[in-house]
Amino acid sequence: MSEYWVLEFRGARYDKFFNPQRVPLRPSEFAVVQAEKGEDMGRLLRVIYSDREYEKEEDVFNILRPAAPEDLNQYKQNREKEKQALSECRKLVETRGLPMRMVDAEVQFDGSKTIFFFSAEKRVDFRELVRELAGLYKSRIEMRQIGAREEARRLGGYGRCGLKQCCTTFIKDFRPISTQFARDQGLALNPQKITGNCGRLLCCLLYEQEDYARAIAQFPKVGSRFATVRGEGEVVKLNVVKEFMSVKHSDGFEEKVSLHEFRKTKRCGDCDCGRKKEVS
Repeated sequence: MSEYWVLEFRGARYDKFFNPQRVPLRPSEFAVVQAEKGEDMGRLLRVIYSDREYEKEEDVFNILRPAAPEDLNQYKQNREKEKQALSECRKLVETRGLPMRMVDAEVQFDGSKTIFFFSAEKRVDFRELVRELAGLYKSRIEMRQIGAREEARRLGGYGRCGLKQCCTTFIKDFRPISTQFARDQGLALNPQKITGNCGRLLCCLLYEQEDYARAIAQFPKVGSRFATVRGEGEVVKLNVVKEFMSVKHSDGFEEKVSLHEFRKTKRCGDCDCGRKKEVS
């Protein structure tokens, strides 16, 4: 069984590491770890165990040591350097008239690399900008284009629920979300209510979608015809939480039919109780 130590880094970035030296570390404590080139520093979140065999191509690095006071001071200094670097980069972008918006900057713990995050509507030729930044900061420069969701993750914030944005706490990968999810859950298609700080559909629409899909499958489709003791009408609305559907009759009257009643009707089938099956 493999043991992975999960650490959180700047910008709500998470990664897993091995701890072969058994570095003593408790949750929320900082540690210095190996990076692709050099060293980085993150905060321990948890330790996880997996039955899956470790694959060499995964590039899982090691925890090197617990963060010493001088390491924590360096960490704070890097945060100040990032503010200055971002401000300077924005000035250079404006001077060069590049069609990009600088979002954030991140200095690797050992100072060997600085990453600049930006958003843009299309590809940008930033080679000259990179050369100028490399000359200024004497380190490797990486420009990384990000989307609206990733931007919200890096900047952080709180959702309409009052809690920290899900993308900054536990969401690792952004999955596609459609307005159909909101329709299935009976939500009004009001952009102010179903979009997050990123301007995209709320990630939390995903959480209950599978349950709603299973529940909706138990009802007849909206728009289909359904016969009740009052007569045949059209299924116009579903309420999967309260487990009923609304059937609109030709005279405009909307009749509520419970899921229990619908199931009884299906069981009745073509018997002589006077009920009929759903009419497509």
